[in-house]
Amino acid sequence: MGIKKYKPTTSGSRFKSSSNFSEITKKKPEKSLTISKKRIDGRDGYGHITVHHRGGGHKRKIRIIDYKRDKYDMEAEVIAIEYDPNRSSHIALLKYKDGEKRYIIQPKGLKTGDKVVSGENVSLEIGNSLPLRRIPSGTPIHNLEFLKKQGGKAVKSAGAYATIMAKEGDFAHVRLPSGEIRKVSLDCYATVGEVGNAEYRMISKGKAGASRYKGRRPSTRGVAKNPIDHPMGGGEGKSSGGRHPTTPWGKITKGLKTRKKKRYSDKYIVKRRK
Repeated sequence: MGIKKYKPTTSGSRFKSSSNFSEITKKKPEKSLTISKKRIDGRDGYGHITVHHRGGGHKRKIRIIDYKRDKYDMEAEVIAIEYDPNRSSHIALLKYKDGEKRYIIQPKGLKTGDKVVSGENVSLEIGNSLPLRRIPSGTPIHNLEFLKKQGGKAVKSAGAYATIMAKEGDFAHVRLPSGEIRKVSLDCYATVGEVGNAEYRMISKGKAGASRYKGRRPSTRGVAKNPIDHPMGGGEGKSSGGRHPTTPWGKITKGLKTRKKKRYSDKYIVKRRK
C-alpha cells in the first residue's frame, strides 16, 4: 500500500493524505458474508448516552471475518483483497476447494492467487494458521487465540504482530504489541506473519469532516460545561476544574487502575506492558 497526498487546492486538502488502495482488487464486498450494522451512536438499551461524541458517519456493513480458521487441512485460494471500513487492516477473500468463501485479515505480503491452509502440520508460510507448538520462536504472528478453538482475540490491527519469546511446559511466552509478555497454551492457533496495511498510521485526515465521516463528533472539555452537565464544569471565569479530572459520572480518569484485582488472567501475565 502507498500513501496518496493531495495538492493544497483547499484548506482541507493541504495536509490531507490517504491510502492509494493499490492492493485492493475488489470494490464491492461478498454479499453472503456481510450483515447490516445497527447504529447505536454511543447509547445503551434505554437510549442514554454512555459513550460521548459518537453519531452520524457513513453507513457501513459488517464483514463476517473467520477468526477461528477451523477448516483444517483444506487449501484455500486468495481470490480478492478488499477494504473494510470497520477496521484498520485490509481483508482477504478466500475460496476453499469445496466452494465455501470466507474472509480473513490480510497478512503483509499476501496477494491474490496465493494459497493458504490451516492445520496441525501445515508449512510455515505467510497466511497459514497453525498451533503455537508448531511455530518456532521469533516468528511474527497475528490473530492469536487465548483459549483453544476460541478464535483469534488479539493482534488484529494494521501493522501489528506478536512474537513467541520462549516455550516452557504447555505454554508459550508471547510478546504482544503492547509489550506485555503473556503465557498462551501451545494448543492455541495463530496466523503466521504480521498484519498488512502498516502505513495506515501515516494517514493524515486533513480536516475535521474526515472524523465526522467515521461517526466521531466534536469532543467538549469537561471544564467548559455547566455544573449540571459535568463535575468539572462551572466556576467564575476560566476554571481548571478545581478537582481531580473525572468522567461525566464522577469516576477518576487519570491514574486510577480499572483492572480487576483478582482477574482470572493474572496468572498468565509474565510481564506487564508498563
